[in-house]
Amino acid sequence: MTLSVRALFQLAAELTSAQDLTTASAPLSFSRQVLLTDGAGAGQADRIWSDERTLAASASEDIDLAGTLVDPFGGTITFARVKGLIVAAAAGNTNNVVIGGASSNGWVGPFGAADNTLAVRPGGLLVLMSPDATGYPVTAGTGDLLHVANSGAGSSVTYQIVVIGAAS
Repeated sequence: MTLSVRALFQLAAELTSAQDLTTASAPLSFSRQVLLTDGAGAGQADRIWSDERTLAASASEDIDLAGTLVDPFGGTITFARVKGLIVAAAAGNTNNVVIGGASSNGWVGPFGAADNTLAVRPGGLLVLMSPDATGYPVTAGTGDLLHVANSGAGSSVTYQIVVIGAAS
């Protein structure tokens, strides 16, 4: 199996202001692309996992990045480094999807510490890409759990997740 990834973020915006005789405009065009070829070094990845999941009110789960995820062909995926993490919260959610903060064996990744978290608000999108050789290291057994939680009671949350990385 070989993996090829093209991640593209594109933003087009225009700020306008009506004046007496004209309209002033400040257009913005911003884009970034990350390309990853098959492998484990800089600019490379050889593992990908994705899913759509729902958490009940006040529920949480730990996604084991080293040894329990399954690829589309039935093989077990073990990440040694994460090169990309994408989390999209459903627009119909009432509560936030909270990423990070595992109580034990937490994956530090981009969070700075295992107990730090990021909230993805309803309809929000979190995209982290690290195409360098190191990426975000995963330590099997002691630092491999990505904690995902529903921020509140009363309703479930649905989210989509994509993890891109390397096995070595």
